[in-house]
Amino acid sequence: MRLTTLTVALAMAAGAAMAEEKTLDIGVSDALTGGGAVYGLPQTNAVKLAAKEINASGGIKVGDDTYMLNVIAYDDKANPTEASNAVRKLIDRDGVKFILGFCCSGATGAVASFIENEDAVMLVGNAAERSITTREIPNLTRTRPPADYTGAAAGTFVAEKGHKRVAVLGALDVGFYASYVDAFEKELEKSGGEIVSREAFGLKDRDMSPQLTKIRGQEPDAILVVGYVEPAAFIYRQAVELGIDVPRFGFTSGSEEQFTRVATSEQMEGVWDLRPTELTLLSASENGKTYHANYTEEFGIAPSPSSPYSYDQTYALKDAIEAAGTVEDTEAVAQALREIAVPDEVVMQYLPVDGKMFDKNGQAYTSNGAFQWQDGNWVFVQDLPSDAAAYSAFLSTLDD
Repeated sequence: MRLTTLTVALAMAAGAAMAEEKTLDIGVSDALTGGGAVYGLPQTNAVKLAAKEINASGGIKVGDDTYMLNVIAYDDKANPTEASNAVRKLIDRDGVKFILGFCCSGATGAVASFIENEDAVMLVGNAAERSITTREIPNLTRTRPPADYTGAAAGTFVAEKGHKRVAVLGALDVGFYASYVDAFEKELEKSGGEIVSREAFGLKDRDMSPQLTKIRGQEPDAILVVGYVEPAAFIYRQAVELGIDVPRFGFTSGSEEQFTRVATSEQMEGVWDLRPTELTLLSASENGKTYHANYTEEFGIAPSPSSPYSYDQTYALKDAIEAAGTVEDTEAVAQALREIAVPDEVVMQYLPVDGKMFDKNGQAYTSNGAFQWQDGNWVFVQDLPSDAAAYSAFLSTLDD
């Protein structure tokens, strides 16, 4: 009897050892400094927050093992070379198999060009260049929809407002901003409208008066601003200062705090942001409100509207690993990502395709929305056209 008891005790101890808690390193490559940090730093924080929550809830279960997440983040400065180097370091030095973040399209595209040949899974967040998910890369998924998916919806919205002469001021040398404008223009023209002026600005530009003066001379009945938050804020401010009194529409995805570092709330009043239905506290779901509160408590600052793309990535990765039953077989996890439903914990409003979070291209879709600045806050006003299934079918025909 004593031998039997000892045998059972030893077996239980061995089982406990086999099921011991383990650590799973996950990587983040994102812009933590420089102009892209307005998107990249909040995304990185969001991954860290999701990892902390997952760990507090018991980690990731794989068979008898439990994995606690450890986040290793590197600054890619939104630069293609820096991003490639960061991901190489994560894979080759740190042994990371799952890499998240990726706020900016140029840096993301550089990594996407070689990631298919790596024993790794790449989860893309805020980067909106369409070609990222037209390359049929089996180990890449993206939570943000491509820019032209939203640009077409924005063009329809502005046309329905009765605008016929729209001036564009944007970061037009950036591919996804240009594709947003092209899709916008196509829909605007269907209703007899036109783009009367295209003026460009750079990431570091702050004085927009030359471009705005040219635009004023074109006598548009609306302005469309596409680009990074800080330059866009200068445009909105300077348009008021120059007496340009026409409706202002944008595609920027900045928070209230980010805009009011440059422009007053009065100068922002009435501005529209036509974008995926991202986080704003006044329109957030219960998940969104909880995320906003937890993020603010953790980091001492409110989250940016686009930061949940990487938060949601992290929960999608958790579900995919548990569905695949492995942290070693990246092919199995990549395939599982294309099969999972939308996780219960996500913040963004995803539109499943065939019941799945990601389509066969690895692309997820959110609804599109019209947000307006009212009394110091971005307020959700209405949904914009969002046919995820139709766009998914269109995306599958492309190879750009």
